[in-house]
Amino acid sequence: MDDTVLDVDQVENLIKFCLTKEEMELLKNYTGDKESLEKCEQVSEFKRSLNTVNSACNEAKKLASQYQKEADKCNSGMETCKEVRRKLKKHSAQMKLTAMWEIRARRERVEKKVAKSNAFPYFI
Repeated sequence: MDDTVLDVDQVENLIKFCLTKEEMELLKNYTGDKESLEKCEQVSEFKRSLNTVNSACNEAKKLASQYQKEADKCNSGMETCKEVRRKLKKHSAQMKLTAMWEIRARRERVEKKVAKSNAFPYFI
């Protein structure tokens, strides 16, 4: 979104503070009478308010940027977690297979020992 473009509500609020032709004439013909400056004071107040709004908007942009950075970190972390889960699942399957072969190897060793001991059951 273009930051230089004002939406309809912002334009309507700005129009409320615009001077009319009559008020502009009064301002041009100002002689020091404070009563004739009422609208001008409102404009000054509007400028202060606008500065406050601009400051708040800039702060909101900074916060939004920080939140976006944190969201990016979180998304990156999620991708890392998914990859780790995949690797762990693959590694787990390999460990099960290894354990199965280890059990079979132990059985064979035990069976060979038993067979060997049965071949010569008695020592004289």
